Amino acid sequence: MPIFLLVFLLFSGFSQAGALDLPFSQISDDSLLRIRLKDSWLKESPGRVLATRPIIETLASGEKVEVRAMEGRDEFMVVLSREMMSGRAAVDGLPGVPRVGTGSFPGYAQGSWMLIRRKDTGTAQFIRIFLRSDQYTYIQFRPYNDEKISGEKCLMDAVFYGGFVTRSLPIPVSFERLYTMPLNDVLKLAGDKFPRKYFDPDPVYYRDTRKFIAQVRARIGNLNYEDDGAIDENGNYVFIENLQRQTAKPGLNCSGFAKWLIDGLLRPVTGKRLTIPPLKAPFGERGSSFTALWEESRDPFFGLDWIRNLASEANGVLRSAPYRALDEFEVRTDTFSYVLVNENRTFVTHTYPGFLPEAGYGVEGLHPLLYTLAIDDPFSFYLAAANTEFGAPITPANLRGAPRLRQYYHIAALVPYFDEYGAFRIVVFESASETSFNGFRGRHQGRYVNLVRIPIPTAFDP
Repeated sequence: MPIFLLVFLLFSGFSQAGALDLPFSQISDDSLLRIRLKDSWLKESPGRVLATRPIIETLASGEKVEVRAMEGRDEFMVVLSREMMSGRAAVDGLPGVPRVGTGSFPGYAQGSWMLIRRKDTGTAQFIRIFLRSDQYTYIQFRPYNDEKISGEKCLMDAVFYGGFVTRSLPIPVSFERLYTMPLNDVLKLAGDKFPRKYFDPDPVYYRDTRKFIAQVRARIGNLNYEDDGAIDENGNYVFIENLQRQTAKPGLNCSGFAKWLIDGLLRPVTGKRLTIPPLKAPFGERGSSFTALWEESRDPFFGLDWIRNLASEANGVLRSAPYRALDEFEVRTDTFSYVLVNENRTFVTHTYPGFLPEAGYGVEGLHPLLYTLAIDDPFSFYLAAANTEFGAPITPANLRGAPRLRQYYHIAALVPYFDEYGAFRIVVFESASETSFNGFRGRHQGRYVNLVRIPIPTAFDP
């Protein structure tokens, strides 16, 4: 079993809800325990390690650690699993709940440490350390490939939901020295290149986001879906294409629902809803002289223009006039260039190009992108316009075929945040309902999303 798949599958049955982490600099040191375990667990032959029963150890801090070996097809790992701690930060007007042990040792609780080795040779592959109680955020170390240097250096990665914010950072210490080295000493060696802020989110910053989510949830149950449906500036349900009143069961489509959300942000400030025609107007650079020929029949940029116009209005009203500009609200930067992709039950590292003009971001990198955005800007959420290329290429045998064009075919609101327990969440609102991020990602796998930034409101009244 490939290494990455082994690790992910072993954790797949656990949940991080309820954990309350400390700033990672306060993780209690377990280096003395690793010194004691080095010969009997970390360097012992694979057969003997795998035959050893799990044990429970207690650190000087009083925290419990379960030491166990877990076996895959080609690799095995030795896990120093910290006890999962429950608790809640004092946020949202609720008192904090002190940290207390749960008796659970999932393997990724904050401070957990693991060594992955090959079963046939016992060769060490990498060390993984969890600085947060989140199986998808961790640092890991790999031996240096060059034998002349391996005794002096190793390589470090920092991974968030499959995105490598740090990749192959040289650390001036041998890989085996990490077996017994205190964690904080290791991180000091990484210096300023270690992405500290992404391991220390503060749930307090997401208070308004949690309130906004609750307000949307309280109102969304009264909405229905209707193809091409929206609410105009007078509060009437109409069709976006011709502005005619809806006569059957009124409702909203994905575009009309995005407008409903933005109207809910702006009405408490302006006292009115947005008009529909300006939202369909072209916004910013997109397309070419070739795509212009198909704007009327294919309308390829409708979704992109719609979210840009909505974002311009929202940022202009809730922030200030200069923020109406495209380069102020369109997401165009990212912090990683590699992602883990599941290919036939094997996690493979791929390069990630980041933002592509007129396409946005590949869906395979959306999860780590939203994680880093949530920490870089805790006071925003995002409208996403999903897009891909449609149509068969025109060939000599298909002279009348529709040309292959990139089209923006769906809109959703993505709200990344940290809950009161410090766990990372992504809420998805689309087409007059709340769905799941996994569902959204699965439906648009292999495609792209363009993102625009929307300020989190203090009031919501659509």
